Amino acid sequence: MNPDFQGIYPALLTPLTSERKFNPAVAERMIDHLLQAGVYGAYVAGTTGEGLLLDTSARKALVETLMRCLPKDKRLIVHVGAKRREDALALAEHAAKHGAHAISSLPPKGDSATVMSYYTELAASSPLPLIVYYFPKAAPHAFAEPERLIEVCDLPNVLGVKFTDFNFYLLQRLVKRGMVVFNGYDEALVAGLLMGAQGGIGSTYNVMPEAYLSIYRAAMEGHWDVARQLQIGVNDVIEALLKYPFFPALRAIMKEKGFDCGPLMSADQLSSEVKRQELLVEFDELTQRAQVSLHSERR
Repeated sequence: MNPDFQGIYPALLTPLTSERKFNPAVAERMIDHLLQAGVYGAYVAGTTGEGLLLDTSARKALVETLMRCLPKDKRLIVHVGAKRREDALALAEHAAKHGAHAISSLPPKGDSATVMSYYTELAASSPLPLIVYYFPKAAPHAFAEPERLIEVCDLPNVLGVKFTDFNFYLLQRLVKRGMVVFNGYDEALVAGLLMGAQGGIGSTYNVMPEAYLSIYRAAMEGHWDVARQLQIGVNDVIEALLKYPFFPALRAIMKEKGFDCGPLMSADQLSSEVKRQELLVEFDELTQRAQVSLHSERR
């Protein structure tokens, strides 16, 4: 296990103003809140953080803001994937300049040769280690065969994979080859950890950091029955969230917690105030139930 890269990392929501400009004040308070909960660091400007929809100046400001707040024992992983390859390379250089600890990237559009070319150049030019973002649902043609992912992982300066898939046999193969692997699907964290993942990166970690930290600790201590029961409680919450537009739901919950992340760049939103209230009531009820389960398992 790589001691520098393990544990629970929220895929951070990017706070925006009403004009959809990056909001550093909320970002500072939100990362402090998550760090106080005990997370190991953060993964920024990925799918959850709408990195591909933000301009490069906002993405750079996000990194600079968070690095000013991050203690030395915490880690920042910066998603640098962009529509233009030169932007990804520039964002990687910027992340290194400002003290981030690793970069990550979704694959570009194109065939296996295009994907290999991209990751080869990014890994070779980046001053920071690269964590490949494997997400077949979002990029189904990037790694048409599992062997293509393994070939990319064998490139120099590739540290590991953010693994957002349910193919846990492939996950285990990557771990066996010495890769750092972060489980990507929140609802399957326990399964990923069981098969060797060193940690997790997830969207709902923003709103339930303590629950995921409890799952991680139980797994690391070998208390798999406890970890499984905690995962079931978390999955009840996820199931409820998926009844709503997912990212607007996360932002509504964070706003209720005192962190107004503003609108999405995508303009996706909850349909009404009634729906927002329904969401908040259901979230509160389910998280309280999960908390009771947590205390019961601890006893």
